[in-house]
Amino acid sequence: MPMTVLDRYPPSSVDPRETQAMSMVEYLRDMVLDDTVQRERFHAIFLDRNRNYLADGGMGQGGNASLSFRMRELFGRALSLGARNIIIAHNHPSGDCRPSERDLLATRRLVEVGKALDIELIDHLIITHRSVYSMRAGGNL
Repeated sequence: MPMTVLDRYPPSSVDPRETQAMSMVEYLRDMVLDDTVQRERFHAIFLDRNRNYLADGGMGQGGNASLSFRMRELFGRALSLGARNIIIAHNHPSGDCRPSERDLLATRRLVEVGKALDIELIDHLIITHRSVYSMRAGGNL
């Protein structure tokens, strides 16, 4: 049976906000990683003004080295939900979680479009089976 976040980090040893963040990362890992097919998958979590959960969903997929998604669909869904914040994630089947130049450019564009719509991109995570890269923690947001 696979370990859960709480198995690795017992609640008494971790700040509740960290436990929540780790649980979210594990959830996104489950949403974008696919053991049977090597393809990139894109998932978004939509949050309200106070960063409370509204909804989430898959927003695109691609091949083994590229991803296709439409910003129109992402922000259209955010607007229809009244979301003011978004967290996005996609996987790298290669196992290398470092962002590509294309990842960096797409993230910058998402931030620009989001600002125009009054929607903040909280983070863009790149997930592999072994690690997670945060664009925010990496200084790319």
